[in-house]
Amino acid sequence: MPPTRWPSFLPSNMKDIGNSLRVRYAPSPTGLLHVGNLRTGLFAWLFTRQRGGTFVLRIEDTDRVRSETHYEQSIYDDLQWFGIDWDEGPDVGGGYGPYRQSERYEIYRGRASQLIAEGSAFRCFCSADELASQSETAKAKGISWTYPGTCRNLTRDAVDLKVKDGEESVVRLKVREGTVGFADIVHGDMQFSTEVISDPILLRSDRTPTYNYAVVVDDALMEISHVIRGDDHLSNTPKQVLIYEALGYTVPLFAHLSTILGPDQTRLSKRHGATAVAQFREFGYLPEALMNYIALLGWSPGAEGSEVVPPNRLVQEFRLEKVNKNPAIFDFGKLNFINRQYLRESPRTESLVRLALDPTGWLPDAGQDEWVRMVSATLIGGVDTVSDIPSALESVLAFPVDDSEAVSEALGDNGVLDLIRAFGDELKAYDHLSFDDFRAIVTSLKKTTGRKGRDLFHPLRVVLTARDSGPELEKLIPLVELGAKLGVAGTLDCRARVKAFLARQASA
Repeated sequence: MPPTRWPSFLPSNMKDIGNSLRVRYAPSPTGLLHVGNLRTGLFAWLFTRQRGGTFVLRIEDTDRVRSETHYEQSIYDDLQWFGIDWDEGPDVGGGYGPYRQSERYEIYRGRASQLIAEGSAFRCFCSADELASQSETAKAKGISWTYPGTCRNLTRDAVDLKVKDGEESVVRLKVREGTVGFADIVHGDMQFSTEVISDPILLRSDRTPTYNYAVVVDDALMEISHVIRGDDHLSNTPKQVLIYEALGYTVPLFAHLSTILGPDQTRLSKRHGATAVAQFREFGYLPEALMNYIALLGWSPGAEGSEVVPPNRLVQEFRLEKVNKNPAIFDFGKLNFINRQYLRESPRTESLVRLALDPTGWLPDAGQDEWVRMVSATLIGGVDTVSDIPSALESVLAFPVDDSEAVSEALGDNGVLDLIRAFGDELKAYDHLSFDDFRAIVTSLKKTTGRKGRDLFHPLRVVLTARDSGPELEKLIPLVELGAKLGVAGTLDCRARVKAFLARQASA
């Protein structure tokens, strides 16, 4: 269904265009897919799926130096892991292919020849050095430089002679006088004077297309109705609209998304932490949690307290016209919070925990299912990602001696030794403690020592874990006991820990 509010500057016939809605996502295989590019794809996908349109994946690989096949494959892998599917693309086909720009060169060259024949484009023989010199001269004078149209009006004979003499040339569009405008769902109605637009290059001297030209031809021939991309392309759009006009194509609607910044208000980059989708996957983030969080970068469902929005609700509630044009701040703390919520509820959590533990040596030969279930139940609430589980478990299994001031303070109470001895006596009645066993011991200790609350539990925690804080003892102690029972490497049961503590005190 169309949104309840539709920006007044947009054509009314675009409010409900049904199956004619076609949206493309066009990443370049020049590196790993990063968060900013993924957010673009997600917003385009949500918009398309909500309105029942066609989602097109196109690979923009005209950068022949940097484009690599394995990066293209990683795009497919990352999108599939993330939960984005597509209706047309290089790997699935479709009626508007090819879907790789490198396979469309003859199309670009044919349209360029058409523009030259119609007088809308021309061959330019100016050298790059000559144009660079002109630009530097203008810059020194403090004025802006645009291509002066040196080759615009060369006669056909003059052009043929230069070509015959082997002079290199590019193909440029003739920019018309006046203004050029377009409708942008995020930024509103945009208008530009063509006085500041140089005649853009369509084909380079090696006859390969420029970005601004190829993207127009592709979007037009693929009948793309909406172009959703980053606002770093805003300055390109007037040139592209002029190319649409010259080719006689319908100009699509645009939506330019804001930049994503790091916490320090600079463009998100590697120095802020993970930025590639593959890294988030490796670090143990759930795809639905990452999708949920990225959807909130520049958009909000509106309802208070609704930060956890599963993918099916995102498709229902997302509104492109409600996307904020101000930069979005990537907050790892909020992402971690959302990931924790999903980890607690996900049916895949236990299998992910098993994978995380597999290389650590902390998976027993027998009883793995019971062990993984208890590790998940005990530790998952205190970690941000599944990849944190091994270190969280290590703090339980390794039983380090913690000499921190907080621990020393907890053991400074004169009654602590009596408490621990009483606890040790209670343990003699049990082979391995369960949750209920520990509760029964605690009830008994309250009666025999008169301790309760922090005075009771804090010394027990320090003695049994050698740490000042951690998971609830009622969950932690059964986990430790089960690990010892199953022979998990390095695990000491509570009896061994109490014995080690008392031995240290005796030798102190």
